[in-house]
Amino acid sequence: MPRLIINADDFGLTSGVNRGILEAHQRGVVTSATLMANGRAFSDASTLAKSASGLSVGCHVVLVDGCPLLPAPEVATLVTTGDRNAHFRYGLAGFAAGVLAGKIDPDQIEAEAAAQIRKIQAAGVAVSHFDTHKHTHLFPAVLRPLLRAATKCGVRALRNPFPPDSVVPLPLLFSIPGLWKRYAQLKYLRRFAEQFRLAVREAGQFTTEGTLGVAITGHLDTRLFQTIVERLPEGTWEFVCHPGYHDAELEATRTRLKASRERELEVLTSTEAKAALSRLGVEAISFRDLALTA
Repeated sequence: MPRLIINADDFGLTSGVNRGILEAHQRGVVTSATLMANGRAFSDASTLAKSASGLSVGCHVVLVDGCPLLPAPEVATLVTTGDRNAHFRYGLAGFAAGVLAGKIDPDQIEAEAAAQIRKIQAAGVAVSHFDTHKHTHLFPAVLRPLLRAATKCGVRALRNPFPPDSVVPLPLLFSIPGLWKRYAQLKYLRRFAEQFRLAVREAGQFTTEGTLGVAITGHLDTRLFQTIVERLPEGTWEFVCHPGYHDAELEATRTRLKASRERELEVLTSTEAKAALSRLGVEAISFRDLALTA
């Protein structure tokens, strides 16, 4: 029987995103979420997390598109300026270029990630797992210090960001404008998958067979969700989603995912989504379950 973790990213981004994630868990199929320690609505999210005992909450480690928790001089290779207005690089491309050129200090990645995990723990939320904003831990040079930080903080599980070969049929994938490019990028980045598995195993951490839903981020609908569930391989997998409410607070946030969050919320709380999991015998679990049963 295949097992599926349905994880909502960006918990803590805005109060509307927080509300959407909680609804997607309480009324829908979401089993886990990852919390942004430096999100503008962190306090609201941590309060909600403690009220939802069934929701497995992890740390959504942010190394791009946000501000560090640590002082700028302590993370100088991660930020664009060295003053109190220090900000991480915007977007994955610039960050990836720095990583691949060896210009980002892994000790600074470890320190910032540990600070983010510990902030969540200090708020009274048990951190069951971690992943990264924009999937920056695809890169081995980022993954290794993150694994060290997680281990030191007592976190035992993480997202495997690599997708399987083909869950969404290519004709369907290519029928949606822009998705062919994202699919090609993810296929190229799969060259790091074996290094990922080896590093996770050596660190004694737990993960899934891979991740679903990354290529269709921003385009999820009932048809795509059902197609993915119907083609789910054996083993334990993660489905990544971004439910929420598109309100004024989100509109003012620098994110490309806005109106799509309400569409995802509708899908994830639909009777069709629940029925698809039940009909196909897919066991819905959380990252908390993964760490306990692996």
